[in-house]
Amino acid sequence: MSEQNPADVYTHGHHESVLRSHTARTAANSAAYLLPYLRHGLDVLDVGAGPGTITADFARLVAPGQVIGLDRAPEVVAQASKRAAEAHLDNLSFQTGNIYDLDFPDDQFDVVHAHQVLQHLSDPVEALREMRRVAKPGGIVAVREADFHGMFWYPELPELQRWMSLYQKVARHNDAEPDAGRRLLSWARDAGFDQVTPSSDNWLYATEEQRQWHAGVWSDRIVHSAFAEQALEYSLADRAELERLAAGWRTWGATPDAWFLIPNAEIIARA
Repeated sequence: MSEQNPADVYTHGHHESVLRSHTARTAANSAAYLLPYLRHGLDVLDVGAGPGTITADFARLVAPGQVIGLDRAPEVVAQASKRAAEAHLDNLSFQTGNIYDLDFPDDQFDVVHAHQVLQHLSDPVEALREMRRVAKPGGIVAVREADFHGMFWYPELPELQRWMSLYQKVARHNDAEPDAGRRLLSWARDAGFDQVTPSSDNWLYATEEQRQWHAGVWSDRIVHSAFAEQALEYSLADRAELERLAAGWRTWGATPDAWFLIPNAEIIARA
């Protein structure tokens, strides 16, 4: 995700460790709630598409329907476009854009989708209104958001507790809402949707492979990504503390009975 108003600050940025996480996302593991609504011939807009792995799956599922992936970062759009070309997905294209001012006419898309986007925005309700504008009457606006304070893990290492506190402070300094999941239904109703189907699903990291991957991603993000830069810039942590938190993530990942659960809220909202 990196689809924002220019005034918004993207907490994660586009470091390799962030893109490593985002490229692991598929329609199956990140948009299963939407799949029953997809069929051949639908036109789809994926807002905040990032590297486009979910978007590419949509293109395969709705072909010959047209799929557009939108992102604010030109370098991410270029990477996603390259992957789409290599996969020979002729019904898929990517472009830069702004979720608050979508460059499309009213009532254009059967499905407008956003994954882990609203949590990074200063005005998620306005973003939902704009997504609704470009959806066809009776079409779908589908959104999925994690909830950081809903996450839980074992063992309860103090480094991970401090990581959560620091992440909350950095995100809120950016006028973002890291606990977006629990607010998703409220935001949708504030945006004018009156037909909303809510659901939830989890990401779980508990096998050895999952733990090592998740710990590797976050131990790198804590010291190298935009999150690290912002924590330092806002004087919320120093470099030594970030290194200590990264080491804590590695300790968690090396613990045989470790567990990390991320809850996700989802909505299917009818335009």
